[in-house]
Amino acid sequence: MKADVYNTEGKKARVVELPDSVFNVAWNDSLMHQVVVAMQANARTPVAHTKNRGDVRGGGKKPWQQKGTGRARHGSIRSPIWRGGGVTFGPRNDKSYAQKINKRMRAKALFMALSKKLKDKEVLFIDSLKMSEIKSASARRLIDTLSTVGGFEGLKTKRNNCVLIATNTVDVNAVRSFSNFGNIEVDEVRNLNPVDVLGYKYLIITNPDDALETLALRAQKKVPSTPSASAPLKLTTT
Repeated sequence: MKADVYNTEGKKARVVELPDSVFNVAWNDSLMHQVVVAMQANARTPVAHTKNRGDVRGGGKKPWQQKGTGRARHGSIRSPIWRGGGVTFGPRNDKSYAQKINKRMRAKALFMALSKKLKDKEVLFIDSLKMSEIKSASARRLIDTLSTVGGFEGLKTKRNNCVLIATNTVDVNAVRSFSNFGNIEVDEVRNLNPVDVLGYKYLIITNPDDALETLALRAQKKVPSTPSASAPLKLTTT
């Protein structure tokens, strides 16, 4: 498989060979659903928290004697059936929603997403993305220029989840220049995952030779699917 590589002026520069193990993987609904649900569950942070009868303050004394009052027997005013008492079966922030994902499953789901994006003509390869200064206007002009490429007119008009830019190395100027746009995300190729790839309309891959080498090594299971040294560099705003 081959794909065109464009420069920052929106003109075709050359052609790059794409590995079939990354960009020619058959779609599997069950696998993709399982991986995406598991990743979303792993990213979930439990916030809602209710107190049970052991957590609610007070209630140490029996409200009234067991017999002789004519009223129902009770042992604590913090019982769940009392107003101000504990909550039965309420949400707790100590609950874990984590699900295990095998590396091979996660990698294949990523390659399926990349293959689908390429088939739908939503992947754009550009030779480089280096900015001499931190300037949002320059970043906006770059996106407008790339929107002149056939099939990528939506880069200029789409308001939400427009494009994910994958770079092989971190360019601080580029990351900060794009950080003011809520519909654009810049991340490293090694951090690509099916949730992010499918979450954006377009995918721009810079320095395709190095990026494809990183993805090919991941297909051969020679590099970890997630970074081990540092957290992914993602700067998104809303």
